[in-house]
Amino acid sequence: QVQLVESGGGLVQAGGSLRLSCAASGIAVRLKTMEWYRQAPGKERELVAGIAGDDTTNYADSVKGRFTISRDNAKNTVYLQMDSLKPEDTAVYICFLRVWGYWGQGTQVTVSS
Repeated sequence: QVQLVESGGGLVQAGGSLRLSCAASGIAVRLKTMEWYRQAPGKERELVAGIAGDDTTNYADSVKGRFTISRDNAKNTVYLQMDSLKPEDTAVYICFLRVWGYWGQGTQVTVSS
């Protein structure tokens, strides 16, 4: 019933930008806590950004000031705006619905030097 579908990943040069989308179906993202994680091969999954039910946000130190998480309730979608991308940001980015415990499939972000 519940599905999270990420999109917007791709290949960008260092310093470039991408906007990732996490479109939800079967459940409303409004008033929910949503998070973006990333995972690179051989590395632990890392929480990079979260947006709470009241729309307060939090970010990992590694992305603070460069990434912005937001929500569009009309589109039932959560976004991750990524600016000033670095090669170290290369990973699969995955959205997660807390409490309900649903994960998306992920979208690949590759940042070249």
